[in-house]
Amino acid sequence: MLTPPSRFASRQHVPPATGVGLRAVHYQQILTERPAIAWFEVHSENYFGAGGQPLYYLERIRHDYPLSLHGVGLCLGSTGPLDQAHLQRLDNLVRQIEPGLVSEHLSWGRVQQRFLNDLLPLPFTEEALAVVCDHIDEVQERLRRQILVENISRYVEFRHSTMPECEFVSSVARRTGCGILLDVNNLYVNSSNHGVDPLAYIDVLPARAVKEIHLAGHDRAGTLLIDTHGTRVAEPVWFLYRYAIERLGPIATLIEWDTDIPAFDVLMAEARKATAIMENCDAFIA
Repeated sequence: MLTPPSRFASRQHVPPATGVGLRAVHYQQILTERPAIAWFEVHSENYFGAGGQPLYYLERIRHDYPLSLHGVGLCLGSTGPLDQAHLQRLDNLVRQIEPGLVSEHLSWGRVQQRFLNDLLPLPFTEEALAVVCDHIDEVQERLRRQILVENISRYVEFRHSTMPECEFVSSVARRTGCGILLDVNNLYVNSSNHGVDPLAYIDVLPARAVKEIHLAGHDRAGTLLIDTHGTRVAEPVWFLYRYAIERLGPIATLIEWDTDIPAFDVLMAEARKATAIMENCDAFIA
């Protein structure tokens, strides 16, 4: 079945400014108050239906704000073919909404037809790199556009990894032409849990490939930091964000808050912090 043409004139542009995650509890407030926020991001899978209230509100908000689609279910690192039904639904949504950015995670979560409710880490090997790159090539060809891939928080490491994560992510971008979504909170969590040098990680990334940054909160569980997306951005993460902006330049930045969702004013306050950092940093782009 052919996808109906988009009702929107053209693909949007997500500016190098601060946005927040769009959540259903805030739909009405956003439509009524038209807050001064640069853009919104949504989880793609929440809008895969053929109609209904979520898509109705997404289309209305899309008329006033740029949108980014952020997926959690493509399982780019799983072996075997991609889920074609999932990819078709994503393609339909992209054509309908014409978002400014489309992103996914560098993770796996499927074994044959069994799906796991988590973003699981990859071994950083040439074999995993080949699988991920083949899948990204397929997605970009299907969508006819660049996608971004995000570094995830990790709670285990593979002994047989042959390269550091930053090299793996950089290689993915170079081989496929995809962009990078740098999750600074995930990077900080991994630096604490696994001894990753977060500054060196940022230095290795190809600056011009980084098209979006995520900021979120985390919590501590014993000796581990857990990426919860349920609290304010921690001070060490703000420090890393400042370093990233100085190194990479102004980049579309998202305040990501998915659990214990607060009042919209709290999200706006976090967004203003990111905006202030972006506006006051002198960037050096290598």
